[in-house]
Amino acid sequence: MFDAEHPPELAVSSWLNSKPLTLAGLKGKVVVVVAFQMVCSGSVKHALPQAARITRSFQRDTVEVIGLHMPIEAPGEMTQGKLAAFVKKQGLTFPIAFDKLGKDNPVTMTAYEMRGSPTILLFDRQGRLRRHYLGQVDDFRLGAEIMALSIESPEAPREASLAIERWLHAALTDPADHDHHGHDHGDPGHGHSGHVHTDACDHDHGQAGHVHTDACNHGHDHAHGHAHGAHAPDHDARKAVAAAVKAQLRAKK
Repeated sequence: MFDAEHPPELAVSSWLNSKPLTLAGLKGKVVVVVAFQMVCSGSVKHALPQAARITRSFQRDTVEVIGLHMPIEAPGEMTQGKLAAFVKKQGLTFPIAFDKLGKDNPVTMTAYEMRGSPTILLFDRQGRLRRHYLGQVDDFRLGAEIMALSIESPEAPREASLAIERWLHAALTDPADHDHHGHDHGDPGHGHSGHVHTDACDHDHGQAGHVHTDACNHGHDHAHGHAHGAHAPDHDARKAVAAAVKAQLRAKK
């Protein structure tokens, strides 16, 4: 079973715009991985421009954005040379990784049970996977979640992480109200939830999974659900969040 507390390393065959990076080496930062395809309209119209906005909005010593190209459609034609030309044409300046080819699907895609593109993975400063989104994610929601993760200390106790999750769930509207679907990787305390929108390129090989508009779904039989329903933060939650913020301020001095 996928372990979001100890997620697998990215399996990458080459890098653009950066020296090779690893999740282990990026601990201490919030890491945003945007998995995309050059031929996916949702990736080109939404996910990659959003990744560029995140790059411009956050300091790189706090938030690292990585684009992960997954050669799913016609992998033999989606070469590293074509990716380099695509990245240059799109004016992408953040690190771009080329997912290793696997037997059926790209290796990182398989390891993270991704069902298509674009997929957004959010890792906290301790290297834990906290969000797994398929499709377009609202800028305000994503920005709020990145900011919340950046507030957490790299040594934050689990209680502080849970308190911040409760604050997020209390402050943000429930995406279920907009007919979004989600992935739950088995740790509701850390809220590994996701929302699915149109323009996602899902890839379906006959396995169980949601099929969406304009999509080619890679169903991997994950559990689907929402880690919602948290109540308003209680007094202990407020204290835990305040302690996390104070720890961050002390660490920056």
